[in-house]
Amino acid sequence: MTLQRSSYTVRYPRWMVGKRLLYSSSALASLGDAMFGYSQGIIAAAQVQPSFIRRMYGKDVTLEQVQAGVEGVDEFVQAIVVACLNLTALVASLAAAYICDILGRRMSIRIGGIIYLIASIIQIFMPNLATLIVGRCIQGLGVGMLSMTVPIYQCEIAPGHGRGLFVSIEYFCLNSGYALSAWVGYGFFFDMPSELSWRGPYIIQAILAVILVIWTFFLPESPRWLIKNDFKKEGFAAIADLHANGDLYDPLVGESYAAIEGAILLEDSMGQATWGQLFTQYTRRTIVGITCQLFAQFNGINAILYFLPENLTRAGFDIGQSLLYSGACALVYCAGTIPTMFFVDTWGRKSFLLFGSAGLVGSLALIGGLQFYVETLPLGNARISTADGIFAGEWGPVPWLLGAEVFPLRARAKGMALSTGVNWISNFVVAFITPPLFATLKAGYYFLLLGFSAISGIFVWLVYRETAGKTLEQLGEVFGDRDVTVKITNKEAARRAVGGEAGDSTGDGGGILGRGVVAEPLEIPGSTSTIELEGTSEVTLADPNDVKGEKQPAKEES
Repeated sequence: MTLQRSSYTVRYPRWMVGKRLLYSSSALASLGDAMFGYSQGIIAAAQVQPSFIRRMYGKDVTLEQVQAGVEGVDEFVQAIVVACLNLTALVASLAAAYICDILGRRMSIRIGGIIYLIASIIQIFMPNLATLIVGRCIQGLGVGMLSMTVPIYQCEIAPGHGRGLFVSIEYFCLNSGYALSAWVGYGFFFDMPSELSWRGPYIIQAILAVILVIWTFFLPESPRWLIKNDFKKEGFAAIADLHANGDLYDPLVGESYAAIEGAILLEDSMGQATWGQLFTQYTRRTIVGITCQLFAQFNGINAILYFLPENLTRAGFDIGQSLLYSGACALVYCAGTIPTMFFVDTWGRKSFLLFGSAGLVGSLALIGGLQFYVETLPLGNARISTADGIFAGEWGPVPWLLGAEVFPLRARAKGMALSTGVNWISNFVVAFITPPLFATLKAGYYFLLLGFSAISGIFVWLVYRETAGKTLEQLGEVFGDRDVTVKITNKEAARRAVGGEAGDSTGDGGGILGRGVVAEPLEIPGSTSTIELEGTSEVTLADPNDVKGEKQPAKEES
C-alpha cells in the first residue's frame, strides 16, 4: 500500500480567488507558527503562578516567595519542562520532510494541527508534572511539523518578488501568538488562586488548534507540489487562483507554470535528493540553512523570552507587573517584524541580518552592563524590549525565510527539515542551559550572548549570498551549484513552450493551455538564465474548461 496521494480537492469558494485567497492562505497557515509562539508564552507565564508550582512541582509557595525567587523548584527540572518540547519538535521536523513530500503541504499542516490539539486537551486537564511533560512532548511533535512545513508552504505560494513579505507574515503571526499568550496569561492571572489562572490559557490554545485544522480543509495546496506530483491541471489552476484572480489565460500563469515545470523536468532527471546530497551537491545552501537557525537561537532571544516573567520578578517587580510588562515586551516583539515585512524583499536578506547582529551586540551590552549596577528594572524592561524588537525584525523571520527558499524543489523538504532541526536542537540547548547559567553568571550571561551575536554578523558578511528578487527556480545561479536555473528571453518563445498562441493547435486544444514541445534551451519570459534540456520534453496543460474551480476531481482521501 502506498501513501502517495491519488486525488486532490479544491474546497475554497470561487469568490475568494486572487489576493483574498493568497493573503488569507498565508495568514491562516501561519496560525501554525502562532501556536508555537503561544506555547512559548504559556509556559513562561505559568512558571510564576503559585497554583501551577503547587500542582506541578509539589511546592506550596506564596506570591511573595515566587517573587523573591525562593519557590524551591529545582532549576534543572524546570529546564526539562521547558526544553522537552524542543526535542520532540526536532524529531517531528525531520519526519515531516517525508510527510510534506508524500502527502502534501496542506496535509502536513493538518496533521500538525491535530497533534497540537490533542496536546492542548491533555494540558487543559493535566494533574501532575509527568502529564505536563507528556503534553509538552506531544505538543512538540505538532509544533515541529508546523514549523517545518509552514515556511515551505509560504515560499511556494508567494510571488517571486514577495517571499520575504509572506514569510514575515508567518513570523509576525508567531510573534502575535507569543503576545496573545502573554496577555491571556496576564488576564487569567486574576483568577488566582483558582487553577483556571493557568488552565484557561490552554483552553484558548485548543481553540486556536481547532481553527487551524478546520481551515486546512479549505487551504489551497502548493502549486509546485501539485505539479511535481502529476496534478498538473490542478497546479495550473492553483497558480491562476492565487496570482491571477482565477484567469487561466493570464500570461503570468503560463509563464509561471512553464518555469516550474521546466525546473521539475530537470530535477526529475537528477532523481530525488538524498540527505547526503544536501552536504555534497548543495553545500553552500546547507551551510546557510543550518547556520541561520543556529545563530538565531544563540543570539539569545529565547533565553530572554522563555523566562522573562520569572527574570522580571527577580528584578523586583511583583508577579502582576511581571506578566503585564512581559505583554508589553511581546507587543514590541510583534512591532519589530513590521519593517521586515515591507523591506526585506527590497533591502535584501543579508542587510537585515547584518543590521540585526550589530543591533543585538549594542542592546545586549546595554542590558548586561546596566544589570550589573541597577537593583530594580523600571528601565530594565525597556532594555529587554529593545533587544526583542531588534531580534524580531532581523534574526527572527529571516532565518525561516532562508531555510525555506534556498533549497531546490527536489531537496526543499529535506533541507528545510535539516534547518528546522538545527533550530530545535539549538532551542533545546538554550532553554536547558539558561536557568543554571542565569543563576551562575547573572548579568554575565548577556555578554555570552553578545559574543554569539558578533560572530553571527561576521559569518553572514563572509559566507551568505543575497537571494532577494530571485524566483525559487533561479537560485541555482546564486549559489553556483549548477542546479536548475531559468532564462527568459521573450514572451513568444515561452508562449510556444506552453502551447503557442490561441488557435495554434497541435491536435489537443491549442492555445496557452494546449500541448507544446519544449526544445532546448527552454526560454520562459521574465527570467535571466536558461534551462538546458537534452532532447525534447513535453509540457501538457489541460483545456481551461477542465481546470476551472467549479469542475474538480474526486474528493481527496483524508
